[in-house]
Amino acid sequence: MVIHAYSDDYLTSAQRILGDMLDFAVNTYDMDIDKFFEMFLVSTVSRQFEIGNPTYVAGKTGCELVKEVIRDSGLVMEEYPDEMYLDKSPEYWSGWALAYYQWYRGRTFSRIYRAVSMTEIRNMYEVYHEMDLAHFVERLDELWNQHYPETNLKRIRDLAGLSQRELAELSGVSVRQIQLFEQRQRDINQTRAIDVLRLSRALGCKNEDLLEL
Repeated sequence: MVIHAYSDDYLTSAQRILGDMLDFAVNTYDMDIDKFFEMFLVSTVSRQFEIGNPTYVAGKTGCELVKEVIRDSGLVMEEYPDEMYLDKSPEYWSGWALAYYQWYRGRTFSRIYRAVSMTEIRNMYEVYHEMDLAHFVERLDELWNQHYPETNLKRIRDLAGLSQRELAELSGVSVRQIQLFEQRQRDINQTRAIDVLRLSRALGCKNEDLLEL
């Protein structure tokens, strides 16, 4: 069900660019990783990255993105020459891993950041940087679920005043299926599109309102 914002052909480039961006911001511009990332979130850069604009996920360097974020923020800072380090720092890994998670789950950077800060991600470096990225994804999913304990489906169903059985009768989706979605034992983002459509029609909301984005 998750539709990635851009092809996996661009993924390696996107990971490298986001890694270089954080590395350059922290280790050349001497910026706090969370303060810079908050600037990134309110800039046009984060949205263009999320939607997979090829200019941003493949056509610019991480150094160029740092300078664009600074310009968007209205800050006046000394401009440093572009420099991408051969030795990859914890900051580089943080951006590299986060880019993968954002692409893989299709979630917005801002919602991810509310669940886990960039400092927390950087602190994962020692444990996770030599592991398969699947372990990092599992850990961020755990933090996401802690921060967002209710699924969108349960929240919207409760607002509609419907029990699980009533929603099942209205939508044609089984009670067990609804329970599995709400307990996060089954990922609604990965289910059949027709089931999401049936649920959204029964609840009077958009398909995407039910996804965990």
